[in-house]
Amino acid sequence: MVPTVVFLAPQGSGVADRLRHLEQLAQTVGQVHFSHVDDGLPLEQIVAACGDTRAILLGSAAAQIVPLAALLPQLKLVQVFSAGSDWLDVAGLAALGVRVADNNGANAVPVAEHAIALMLSLCRHLDALSASIRNGDWHGDYRQRSDAFHTLAGKRVGIVGLGRIGSRVARRLAAWECERVFFDIRSFDDQYLQTCGSPRPLPFEELLATSDIVTLHVPLDRTTRHMVGSRELGLMAKEAMLINTCRGPVIDEAALIAALREGRLGGAGLDVFEVEPIAPDNELLRLPRVVLTPHLATMSPESGPTSSRHAATNTARVALGQEPISLVRLV
Repeated sequence: MVPTVVFLAPQGSGVADRLRHLEQLAQTVGQVHFSHVDDGLPLEQIVAACGDTRAILLGSAAAQIVPLAALLPQLKLVQVFSAGSDWLDVAGLAALGVRVADNNGANAVPVAEHAIALMLSLCRHLDALSASIRNGDWHGDYRQRSDAFHTLAGKRVGIVGLGRIGSRVARRLAAWECERVFFDIRSFDDQYLQTCGSPRPLPFEELLATSDIVTLHVPLDRTTRHMVGSRELGLMAKEAMLINTCRGPVIDEAALIAALREGRLGGAGLDVFEVEPIAPDNELLRLPRVVLTPHLATMSPESGPTSSRHAATNTARVALGQEPISLVRLV
């Protein structure tokens, strides 16, 4: 009998085509059937529809995934399309013997490029210059402020988290002639560091104190929530810039706003926020030297197919009794 992977997602047009595509992608592992279950159904109906599946592929943020997993004794894996899994109760699932897998770095390239774009925008005042032209003021007073513009060349960029995204930031910034340093709780062998362009490890506090730009690339969990707060911001140079494309709560946003308002930080480039969408009265919207984007760093037509291929093959492995890859670390 062909094993089944459940695609738990809202009912909508295109689901049938999505299922056929997932089955085609999974064929590199083996023959697996993908079955759609509407996550808007009552729990008991979802349980009945899931049957004895060993793997669930989440197509949305399913709030009742832990109660569901508790009623599916054969379930071994919950697979997500995203890089982050902070919206899932990973510990609750682990207590039931169910593991969680992420997208295996499928969107690492666009996020790394987005982080660098935020750095460039801050260094070159791209947002302000664009607004100046649109407002009918050719270059405002920037012509007389050459000292306000900076290059990336020669800057020390501190990369917090040298995983799939941070490593790609490091590798790309080598071509920008940046000095690259990093902090990570993990140790890496020389071969891995060479693939990253050989950035140099530093203790976290030293990285903060000595970097011109600090860019964050860590998962959100209990160890990283507010890992950059008042104390850490106080270690950074007055002209330093902070980039965040991972998760908003990694930064204490109130502390960041205070540092920017009081001129204790040179700027911030943010794709993520503590509360999303950002509130209209959030002071970040009005502060200078702040570049904001709406949590879309992952977006690209190139990364979507990679994420789908990994999700299909990883769930197929589990359905066929094999071990999955790219499991989320439990902390």
